[in-house]
Amino acid sequence: MPELVGVLPVAHTPFLDDDSIDEESLGRQLDWAFDQGANGYCTGMVSELLRLTAGERVELTRLLGGLKQGRGVFVAGIGAESTHQALEYGRVAEEAGADAVMAIPPVTAALSREGLEEYFLTLAEQISLPLIVQDASSYVGQEIPLDVSARLLDRFGAEKVLFKPEANPIGPNLSALRDATQGRAVIFEGSGGIALVDSYRRGIAGTMPGMEFLHGVVALWNALERGDEEAVYAIYFPICALVSLQLQAGLDGFLAVEKYVLHKRGLFTTDRRRRPYRWVMDRETQAEVDRLMDRLDAAVAGASG
Repeated sequence: MPELVGVLPVAHTPFLDDDSIDEESLGRQLDWAFDQGANGYCTGMVSELLRLTAGERVELTRLLGGLKQGRGVFVAGIGAESTHQALEYGRVAEEAGADAVMAIPPVTAALSREGLEEYFLTLAEQISLPLIVQDASSYVGQEIPLDVSARLLDRFGAEKVLFKPEANPIGPNLSALRDATQGRAVIFEGSGGIALVDSYRRGIAGTMPGMEFLHGVVALWNALERGDEEAVYAIYFPICALVSLQLQAGLDGFLAVEKYVLHKRGLFTTDRRRRPYRWVMDRETQAEVDRLMDRLDAAVAGASG
């Protein structure tokens, strides 16, 4: 199996005007991602998983498994409102050829420490693939206590259980997990790029951004790897400005900007999101996204030139 490291963007789910999954756009997105230098791809919250029907989630996982075609790794998001559901999505991921699964806790129930541990323990025991424990509590779900993560790692080991901590403050929480596990935890960050530089310096194995700024995130990751501080900050600053626009509206903000950018690039046939949502970009926000994208494109070109 290819190694779970580097830049593993979360695939967005493209929709046609009739709200069905757009398979052609999905394929274009992945081809483009690998052209940009991605090490693989995932499904997660910005795949709009919680807005898909159960049948669509299964369909999306199978489609993405078929599109891998020997390229990189595929991590399937399986988080659900019950352990039974998550296990079913895990079995689909196994059959689809995923290399790992990733799960958030249920979002409709505030579980106790014991409940959270039992949920992830069951997934790790009954799904054959590596499990990435995702704390997405900065925008959905609940925070996973540090001792729960440490016990899961002690029980299953670092090859079986990995982590994506996104609770705020991201940097200190990441370091706390690293230190509590004596550096054994394999950790990914998912800030969209806005916390990537700080997270990288704290010892992450990789990052799971969205697709919309992927060329910038890949260039930033490569600059960090080679220690090119000038390139790091030249690329990082426009990414931060772009993500700040997304953060103003939470998950809806990320989805709106992502779909807008991918549609404008010609990768998606439409910029359609699943309804209902509470935030729509106005023309002034779109204009600022366009200006910042021009700056990001220039910074990436400068770093590679």
